[in-house]
Amino acid sequence: MSSEQFQAAHDSIYSAGTNLLQYLQEIRQSRLSEGDETKGLQSVEVEINKALHALKEQKYQVAVIAAMKAGKSTFLNAVIGADVLASETAACTICRTEVRHISSGQIPRLLEYRDGQRQPFLIAEGDAGKIQQKFLERTREIREKGNSDNTISFKIEHPIEAIGTLSSLAGFTLVDTPGPNEWESANFDVKLKQTTLEALRNCNAILFVLNYASYKDNAISDLFKDVVENRKEILTENTGKIYFILNKVDQKTEKDKEIADVIKDLKLELTSFGFPNPIIYPVSSRQGLLAKLIQREKATESQISDFEDFFSAKYAERDSRGRKVIPLPSEIAPKALKDSGLPTIQETVIETITQNAGWNLLSDALAKLDKAAKTIENSLNTQFSGWDITIESLKIQVEDYQRHSESAKTKVETVKKSVEKQKQILIKGFIQGVSIFAYEAKDKIQHEIDQIAQSRVGKSTKHNIKQSNNLQNHVHQDVDWFGIAGEIGGTLLEFIPGIGKVLGKGLKTVLKTSNSLLDSMMQSVPDSLNISDSEYDNLSDISDSYIIRAKTKAEAQKIGSTINDFCAPHIQSWWLDTQDKLVRDGTKIREALVNKIQEDIQQISNELSEYIGQSLHVHINVNDIQFPSFEFSGIDAKIQYQQEVFTRTRKEAKRDSGCCKSDKVYYVDVSYQDKQEFYEIDLRQTIKLIKQKIDEQVSKNEQLLQRVIEKQVEEDFRSAEQQINDYIKTFQDDFDRLLKEREMREFEADKIREILNIHKDKLNEYLRELTAIRASLESWKPLQTVR
Repeated sequence: MSSEQFQAAHDSIYSAGTNLLQYLQEIRQSRLSEGDETKGLQSVEVEINKALHALKEQKYQVAVIAAMKAGKSTFLNAVIGADVLASETAACTICRTEVRHISSGQIPRLLEYRDGQRQPFLIAEGDAGKIQQKFLERTREIREKGNSDNTISFKIEHPIEAIGTLSSLAGFTLVDTPGPNEWESANFDVKLKQTTLEALRNCNAILFVLNYASYKDNAISDLFKDVVENRKEILTENTGKIYFILNKVDQKTEKDKEIADVIKDLKLELTSFGFPNPIIYPVSSRQGLLAKLIQREKATESQISDFEDFFSAKYAERDSRGRKVIPLPSEIAPKALKDSGLPTIQETVIETITQNAGWNLLSDALAKLDKAAKTIENSLNTQFSGWDITIESLKIQVEDYQRHSESAKTKVETVKKSVEKQKQILIKGFIQGVSIFAYEAKDKIQHEIDQIAQSRVGKSTKHNIKQSNNLQNHVHQDVDWFGIAGEIGGTLLEFIPGIGKVLGKGLKTVLKTSNSLLDSMMQSVPDSLNISDSEYDNLSDISDSYIIRAKTKAEAQKIGSTINDFCAPHIQSWWLDTQDKLVRDGTKIREALVNKIQEDIQQISNELSEYIGQSLHVHINVNDIQFPSFEFSGIDAKIQYQQEVFTRTRKEAKRDSGCCKSDKVYYVDVSYQDKQEFYEIDLRQTIKLIKQKIDEQVSKNEQLLQRVIEKQVEEDFRSAEQQINDYIKTFQDDFDRLLKEREMREFEADKIREILNIHKDKLNEYLRELTAIRASLESWKPLQTVR
């Protein structure tokens, strides 16, 4: 589906929905004037408005991930079409930054979000230059003050040129991910990993930006190895939304390899990591940005000068006398933009969105409108039938309907009990997964500490060192979903057929360390590990290899920071793997559970529809129980929301206190005793503190995840329950209205039938239009959609 087709389909659905809404409002207004509250039709109006809102506000996220100096900010600016993100030598992106598209008539703004605060802070508004300067100043301030304000993210509201003509993509958002920076550089790998895993789960497209001059950079290679390992099936499922951008190709010299050869080499490298059929696009972001600005007559003199200095020469032409003549920048700009490679990337990303998340949105919105139209049709058909039978027969039908509707509600309660069991399975499974993480993380850290003690006494030691049985790479236990289901009563397969085939598919969690804590200590404080330093011989004997002596306070503090800088990022990295697996498994179970809820409630609804149709001798449309994608928020979104609630309700505004967020929650105060002649650190006490930190986070995470699952499952069931209750209520309102009218307006029967026929004829036009749109949309349906 091209962007033009998508826009046309979007416009036709929105127009049809708007017309249907107006038609319904006219009917309601007419009935309201007659004293009818029209509560049944009010719920239909609400659903139409939801569909229209989703069409206008649906958020499409494109994550851009890069190591330092890959030109990420310049690439983003090129897509935006404005020099709004700063790109200085030091890394600029210290927090997640969303760039949300706004229309050209709106005022661009820079907003800052802080932990524990409901509303964002306005940092700047106005043109791109002003926002860039204020953003840069604020970034420097955060670095210098160590993020004392607990900033967690930024949002820039600015027109994005790449989708400027597509009102159907008004919710388009670029996600600028955090890179290494001065105040958290040691933990960059963990941050980047967290961002990447979240993007794989939630974003519609993911762009890895690589520097042409250093595309084999260790930071990005380590990230790929860490993320790809044991996730190859997941990556295969997401192949259609992952792209690699080879940036700064304009830096190629005559001596360098051809771009095509570099891409071939990079493809082999990425394939070796585990990315199946990697898609790579070369680009000169700087050339693309400057060309865009010049073409749109928004370039400054400095930017025009840069374009002339770096890019104009290759577009020189020879005049009739053989002299080289360089055209004006404005004459070169269109071709320079095309040659930059930027338009190709933009078109590809837009196509990815429209063919996947975009198509799903249109399909779901259209289905909701179609359901609304058919609900109105059901109401009209019921009224037609109600005027064709005697009032006595109508009263009998109403009483019989009430009995059937009560029976339907009882059946819904039975479904609710089954759903409650599934909720408990999810909760227990998540808690078991968190407990496994805690046990094995503590065991692995214990092993690292034991290694230090062992190294200090040698092979002949008689010291009591309890060695952990863990290996360098330890495979996690898996959550026993089926065992949990058995404990609760029944089996998982009984509740959700086939779910066992997909749980944990393609993902095994591994506790890995890139090196050992002992290696880190040997590099940073080698002398402190010597158990019999000559300077201490006359003071006292060190009989415990878990006791480390430092000569100075600074050395003792360095030992503490070394332990923290090793343990905290590793624990957080292990947690990210655990969380990723839990969220993926939980999402699969939740999706299967929603399908089961949908199936069970649908059956109850169908039985009711069949009864009404047969008893009234009229056509009644099936009441489709729907879970549109734009109302189906993921577990990640719920976790983020609950974290914010957790922080606000407990007034925990400190940056290091949030659960599931930062490795800083695992930092401990490595205490030391001042013995006057030296400083003494007890490793046993240190490991005890680390384990306490892990237990604290486990407790918080268990509470958090339990709240998330409870709320999510309850919302899913409530959605289906509300749909059938609305369906029941609509017919009940129709019957009540019919009885009232038959008793008071029997003499106007012919006039009422005439009005109903007018409404029916008009509605049939809308139904035919919706059917035609559906046929057109199905002709563009992708063979396989990627989330």
